[in-house]
Amino acid sequence: MAGLKVVATNRKARYDYEILDTFECGIVLRGSEVKSLRDAQVQLKDAYADIRDGEVWLERAHIAPYGFASGGGHEPERPRKLLLHRREIDRLVGKVNEVGLTLIPLRIYFKEGRAKVELALAKGRRTYDKRQKIRERMEQREMARAKRRRS
Repeated sequence: MAGLKVVATNRKARYDYEILDTFECGIVLRGSEVKSLRDAQVQLKDAYADIRDGEVWLERAHIAPYGFASGGGHEPERPRKLLLHRREIDRLVGKVNEVGLTLIPLRIYFKEGRAKVELALAKGRRTYDKRQKIRERMEQREMARAKRRRS
């Protein structure tokens, strides 16, 4: 895609969770946070989104302080507001209240100069589900190898 620069991905999310739906949302940042994002100084490993008072907040996403920022920069793990339409938030509130569903950030990227977060509505996988997923992936690889050998 033109104008899309991926800054960080949460690779563990697709392993630990079954992704049911995704949303693109904006994020409210301070100036030094934008500079750190452009330098790809962000980690989404333990991050999640929470809905409080009709607003969506990104929690525990670590954006490293920008070294050249005046006044000390920003707090690395502060909650950051996510920007979604009201009807999307209302829909998410209903879904998250279901048992076992959570909001996980999959990636942070710049789209046409604006920072965006790809947020996923996800259900946690159990250990045996993870093992089954690994087994399926290995079987797919084996079939692809056998197909290449035949041709």
